[in-house]
Amino acid sequence: MTMLRMLVVDDDERMRRGLKELLELQPGWQVVGEAANGREAFEKAAQLNPDVVTLDISMPELDGISAALLIRQAAPKTEMLVLSQHDVPEMVSRAFDAGIRAYVVKSHAGRDLVPAVQALCQHASFISAELSAVRKGVQTVKEASREGPDVGASGKESRT
Repeated sequence: MTMLRMLVVDDDERMRRGLKELLELQPGWQVVGEAANGREAFEKAAQLNPDVVTLDISMPELDGISAALLIRQAAPKTEMLVLSQHDVPEMVSRAFDAGIRAYVVKSHAGRDLVPAVQALCQHASFISAELSAVRKGVQTVKEASREGPDVGASGKESRT
């Protein structure tokens, strides 16, 4: 079995610890690094070349969206997901513009994080169900230019 290597990025140490515990419950998943800000996330992603990076948006030194743009250049095959308290359409759109394929609302991380990572492993997108109204617009504009199906919180492929 191939190990799925992940980098967890959040400025809240308790959140990073909880995410790491949740992710490593999955067989074959390993958190290979942690970062507390966007600059550190970029540096560790370039060094570790993880399969998946989870990013908070609001962080010191460099926000998650800006970090994603840099990570995309340094590690183009790395999949990225946002795990954020922000549940507004503009933020989702900015995240997808930066090359992020999955957007999970922090209040539903326990329900959505594992399915989001599973979707990324299939090179599919994922958006928390709470953002389903946003999802259609983002998918129509963004997914048209990306490979892979869209997978929502249900875990089922969505075609619109």
